[in-house]
Amino acid sequence: MTVREHFHQDLGELKKLIHELAEDTKRALSDAIDALYSRDVDRAQEIIDHDVKLDKKELNINEQAILLIAKQQPFAKDLRRLIIALKISSDLERMADYAVNIAKSTIRLGKDHPLEVHPQIRKMADVALDMVNLAMKAFEHEDISLAKKLAEMDDEVDDMYSSLIREMLEETATNPRMIQHIMQMAFGARYIERFADHITNIGENVFYLVKGETYDLNE
Repeated sequence: MTVREHFHQDLGELKKLIHELAEDTKRALSDAIDALYSRDVDRAQEIIDHDVKLDKKELNINEQAILLIAKQQPFAKDLRRLIIALKISSDLERMADYAVNIAKSTIRLGKDHPLEVHPQIRKMADVALDMVNLAMKAFEHEDISLAKKLAEMDDEVDDMYSSLIREMLEETATNPRMIQHIMQMAFGARYIERFADHITNIGENVFYLVKGETYDLNE
């Protein structure tokens, strides 16, 4: 096997690790949303505890990428592939942190809070999860046309977030005793909105990988 064949084999293994981290991140968000709606503080705590494993996976990806750079001394697009691997793993780990923040909000709300969780929060999360799938497909196939679609989906999440916050502000005005509970709901929505923003970062990284230049998906 040639040096280049070894490199691409190792790169394939690195991509596999990134896809595994993406699946773990999706699961963290999905579980966090389920725990929020079901008032399941025990499940929320499990999400928080499990985040240590995701942090270790990101660290492993970083170490593998840096080792490949040191061993193979790649240039041009191959070097960009490794740099982008580092960036994407960082975004995925940060996204998992937002899932942890939602779990923490669930614990702060407790099992017996009197509010119904707004259905818009789950809708936001569903779009964000679809965005992860699309971003990983764009990364795998180095497809900028898929990456650009993430901008429209992010706009959808932003619109839902804006309308939800308006409703919650109105709720605090009519029900001031519930401000702390309502604010935890608002934080949950904000964490999903930020989760989606990091997915657009992945799309921008795919564009840089393919074109060698930066591209702002939020323009």
